[in-house]
Amino acid sequence: MEEKKEFEEIQETVLELLEEKKYTAARNELLLLNAADIAEVMTEVIDEISLDAAIIAFRMLPKDISVDVFSYMSTEDQVEIINGITDREINYIIDELDFDDKIDVLEELPANLVDKILEKTPRHERKQINTFLNYPENCAGALMTPDYISLRRDMTVRQAMDYIKKVGMDRETIYTCYIKDEGRKLQGIVSLRTLVISDDDMHLSEIIRKDVVSVNVYEDQEEVSEMFQRYGFLAIPVVDNEDRIVGIVTMDDIFEVIEEETTEDIERMAGVVDSTTTEYLDTPVSQQVKSRLPWLFFLMLSYIATGAIISHFEMGLQAVICLVAYMPMLMGTGGNSGSQSATLIIRSIGVGDLDVQDFLRVLWKEFRVSAIIGICLSLFTFFRVFFEQRNDPDHFAIALTVSFAMLLIVVIAKCIGGMLPLLAKKIGIDPALMASPMIASMTDMVSVTTYFTLATIILGI
Repeated sequence: MEEKKEFEEIQETVLELLEEKKYTAARNELLLLNAADIAEVMTEVIDEISLDAAIIAFRMLPKDISVDVFSYMSTEDQVEIINGITDREINYIIDELDFDDKIDVLEELPANLVDKILEKTPRHERKQINTFLNYPENCAGALMTPDYISLRRDMTVRQAMDYIKKVGMDRETIYTCYIKDEGRKLQGIVSLRTLVISDDDMHLSEIIRKDVVSVNVYEDQEEVSEMFQRYGFLAIPVVDNEDRIVGIVTMDDIFEVIEEETTEDIERMAGVVDSTTTEYLDTPVSQQVKSRLPWLFFLMLSYIATGAIISHFEMGLQAVICLVAYMPMLMGTGGNSGSQSATLIIRSIGVGDLDVQDFLRVLWKEFRVSAIIGICLSLFTFFRVFFEQRNDPDHFAIALTVSFAMLLIVVIAKCIGGMLPLLAKKIGIDPALMASPMIASMTDMVSVTTYFTLATIILGI
C-alpha cells in the first residue's frame, strides 16, 4: 500500500507541475519512477492535460529511459508520441526497441512514416522487418522475435557460454538456447542451467535435448497461448513448414495474447461482436453501437418466436390465468441453468480440458447433474405452488404442471448449454458466442414450449 500511495502522489505532483509548465521539475519527479510507471503517468498526462505536455515531458527523459517507457505505452499512445517527435528521435527509439516491440509499433504507424523509417534501416534488417510485417495478424509469426540465442552442436560448453556473454544483452531471453544445423533446421535445445553445471569441455551434442515442442509460423495465437499454459514454457521456438527455426515467442508476448483472448471471450459471452482493443472511454459511440446492435437485433428476433409460442396458448392462459405468474421463474431458471453449463464448458474448452470428441461424455454428465438439480428445484416448486394455489380446485394439477415443467426445463437447458459450445467449436465458430444471451433466448423458447405443452396435457387447457 505504501508503494501505491507513493506512486499516486508522484503522479499527482507531475500532473500539477505540467499544468504549471514546470517541465524540469516534472522530469525530476518522473525519474523517481520505473519505466512502466512513467508510461502510466504519460497516459494520464495525455488524457488529463494535453498531448503536447506529454510529448515535452517524454522528450526531456534520458534517451535510454525514454525507449523503455515507450515500450510500455499502449499502441495508441505510442502512435501519438511518434507523430509529435522528430524523425531523428523516432529512428533512435525504433532502433533501440526490441525487435517484437518494433514490429508492433510499425504495424500501427501510417505507411508513409513506416517507409521513411525503413529507408534509414540497414538492408538486412529492412528485409527481416518486411517479412515480419507480412505475417497474418494473430499468428505465431506476428508474435515472434528473431532475437534468440542460436548455438551449434559442435560447440563446447565454454564456447557456448562465451558466445552467450557476447550477444546475450541483445537477445530476448538467454535461459533457453536453440541448436540448429547449417540449414537452420531446429535440432534441439539446451538450457542455461544445463550449461552452467556442465563441464567446460563437453560438447553440446552430449547435453542437447531433442524432445523440442515448437509451433508453426502460421499457428493461431490462441493455440500458441494454450501451449504455453500446458507446458509452462518461458519461450517456444517458431519454425516454418520445413522445420527451420525463424524465431521464438516469449511469455511476455503471450500475456498480451491471453488478455486479448479473454477480453474477446467476455465480450462475445455478453453479445458484443467485432469489438476493439481501444479503451472503453476512447472508443467512438459509433463503434460501440456497431459492436452491440447486431447481436441484440438477432436476439430480439428470437424473442419474437417466444412471443408467438405464448400467443398460441393464449386461450389456455385465459382459462388458467395463474400459470402466467410462474412463467418468469421457469424462464429465468432455464436461462440461468443453461448459462451455468455453457460457462463451464467454454472455460474447459479454453484451457484445453475438453474437445469436440468429448461430446457424449459431456452430454451424459450434464444430464446427470441437471437431473439431480432439477429434482431438487421441482420438489421445492411443487410444495410452493401447491400451498399458493390451495384455494383453486385444480391446485394439485397446477403444482404438478409447474414442478414437472421445472424438472424438464432444467434438464433440457443444461444439456443445451453443455452442447452448444462444443457444436460451435465443431463448425468453427467461437464457443464464447454460445453463452449467456444466446443460451437465454434458446432456453426461453424451450421453457415456454415445455411449460404450455405440459399444461395442455395435465390441465387440458
